Amino acid sequence: MLTLNFHHLRYFWMITQVGSLTGAAARLNVSPSSLSTQLKELEHRCGGPLFTRDSRKLILTETGRLVLDHCDIIFRTGEELSQALGKKTGKRALSVKIGSIATLSRNFQIEFLRPLYERMEVEIELKSGGLSELLTQLRDHTLDIVLSNLPAPHDAETGWHSTLLHSENVSLIGRTSEGRAPLKFPDALTEFPVILPSANSNIRVAFDQLMAQHKIEPVIVAEVDDMSMLRLLAIARPALTVVPPVVVRGELKSRVLVERCRIPGLQERFYAITRDRKFPNPLVGELLGASRKSGRKR
Repeated sequence: MLTLNFHHLRYFWMITQVGSLTGAAARLNVSPSSLSTQLKELEHRCGGPLFTRDSRKLILTETGRLVLDHCDIIFRTGEELSQALGKKTGKRALSVKIGSIATLSRNFQIEFLRPLYERMEVEIELKSGGLSELLTQLRDHTLDIVLSNLPAPHDAETGWHSTLLHSENVSLIGRTSEGRAPLKFPDALTEFPVILPSANSNIRVAFDQLMAQHKIEPVIVAEVDDMSMLRLLAIARPALTVVPPVVVRGELKSRVLVERCRIPGLQERFYAITRDRKFPNPLVGELLGASRKSGRKR
């Protein structure tokens, strides 16, 4: 049976807070060599290293991240207990850390997280950013999963797994006040101005290729790199918006917007990116399982 010394855990936790052995040793009023010895003892008990070094920076291993998550709970609970003996702490027992690329549909993210909504014991942490930045955090175990509209680059060393969660057709969406009659693709693009995702979007790249094939130069009245802003512009401007219907689902349901036509062969794909772990977060498995089940229903 594994037994842990709470002094070792306190020393380890202090190293993570300060960011260096030397700084933590000064804070704890012990020598760096003594602190290093205590850390090695904890690593021996945990069955492996808790840190790796990268340009003199300490980076948590997967085991280190797991130990830190529990240390945070242990020491935060201790502080709360000392302040209010006998009162229940508000700390949740489970947490999941999710990264999402900044341009991903908010409606899709909300739907993906639906299985956890009613579970008050679960803490959900959401971060947005670029794919490269989020994959770095996934590698360093500060994220459990990344949501993206592109799969992770193939890299045998990282052990990325890109799971296709859903594919969504891309359509030309317009204001209901501008007309409801179905339009024909690509002829509609010679008549109506368009609002497009920005040039770094995979939807935009595919759309531009289609326009080149049909020898059409559309009149572009806006380019946006955020799906939420794309939705607002679709409501505000008299133009056709190139967008997956999931982004404007509420507006389509309320008939503020209408789908004028689908763009043949153009799809938005939604991926969940994970990596090999010794200690996988069970909530990630629940989310992926629920997403696959809802995908089969669709």
